[in-house]
Amino acid sequence: MSTTADVIVLGMGPGGEYLAGKLADAGRDVIGIDHRLVGGECPYWGCIPSKMMVRAADLIAEARRLPDFAGTLKVEPNWTKVASRIRNEATDNWDDKVAVERFEKKGGRFVRGTGRLTGTKSVEVDGTEYTAERALVVATGTEPVIPPIDGLSNVDYWTNREAIEADHVPSSLVVLGGGAIGCELAQVFAHFGSEVTIVEGERHILSMEEVEACELLQKTFSDEGITIATGAKATSVSKQHGKVYVRLQEGQDVSGERLLVATGRRADLKRLNVEAAGLDPEAKFIEVDDHLRAGDGLWALGDVTGKGLFTHIAMYHAAIIFKDLQGEAVEPADYAALPRVTFTDPEIGAAGLTEPKAREQGIDVAVGKSDIPSSTRGWIHKGEGFIKLVADRKRGVLVGATSAGPCGGEVLSMLALAIHARVPLKTLGTMIYAYPTFHRAIETAVQELEKA
Repeated sequence: MSTTADVIVLGMGPGGEYLAGKLADAGRDVIGIDHRLVGGECPYWGCIPSKMMVRAADLIAEARRLPDFAGTLKVEPNWTKVASRIRNEATDNWDDKVAVERFEKKGGRFVRGTGRLTGTKSVEVDGTEYTAERALVVATGTEPVIPPIDGLSNVDYWTNREAIEADHVPSSLVVLGGGAIGCELAQVFAHFGSEVTIVEGERHILSMEEVEACELLQKTFSDEGITIATGAKATSVSKQHGKVYVRLQEGQDVSGERLLVATGRRADLKRLNVEAAGLDPEAKFIEVDDHLRAGDGLWALGDVTGKGLFTHIAMYHAAIIFKDLQGEAVEPADYAALPRVTFTDPEIGAAGLTEPKAREQGIDVAVGKSDIPSSTRGWIHKGEGFIKLVADRKRGVLVGATSAGPCGGEVLSMLALAIHARVPLKTLGTMIYAYPTFHRAIETAVQELEKA
């Protein structure tokens, strides 16, 4: 095939596939390049299969609450059903044939291979150079961070990929990292009977969120039998007698049948050879402007930009770039209300700034908070959680919000809208909140804001 195209998209994850497909639909000559599966991490090893696991685990947890509400039920977890469902969703054991054909039917051209930049509009794949006449879009995502722990490379550890592909539940599991991925998978395997230990170097798990959310989750995990070691640094890893042992800085060991490494993700700019495009290979991410431009004829989207390692950010970026390349009017990227959800039980939804981050920026902060158990729906549900609102007192608008509890991510939607649209606090205070709903607890938090 021709090695020249109007647009080249390097990386066919969620954002790259979406952008390449829309451009092809619009009549553009597009080459999409990826060395892995079209669709990326999200449908095969990320968002979708992990939430299928979470859904199954949540059903088990909910069934175990039945005696408090309606009777008794014998719960017998069966991982085989979960594993089978994930394999079916991942298109017959992680095969992207359908996704590739979908892109090619739109008129796009797909190249399987690892691409390296040779300029702002050119990419080399297995000795062949591909050149874009209009634009090169880098959408190569991130890879798991594997910390330099002594002995780790000698152990058959899991990342999120191996955890998603697991065909059985380990009797015990050590999770390195208490971020969103580590917390979600830790609770899933715990609900299916695994004895789980989380090792987190920060003072709290989920340390990027409000401390109240971290404390809520730590209490829940502790009540469920999950062991949590915070402020703990792993110094070495070894395998003995069929178990993986992790030595902590304090001298004690934690062990499990399996070790899951969930210590973050990173972009490998050196491997991309970004220096050839005039970019800094030592940078953590590709720097872009508010239209996702990274250079002359060069754009970047999603994880590789460091603007938020979420599928919804990649899709948001893709929509901006599409309009830019089509010559349409483009609203600059706005991350003020960036939403994020940790799909644990209780669910932690957040948007915008946390209270500490708002104070760091010099904002005159006002805080309003309400507890889910104090709301009628929370009392009925026997659900734990809270609503926390962070406002800019001078401007009279929200700059951050956390919705922790049952359906926390869904309740977050109106709070994210309020932040994004700069809805005046006065307007939120005069709104009618349906009764009895979980989101009605927002009204109480708004009233607390008015007192602050």
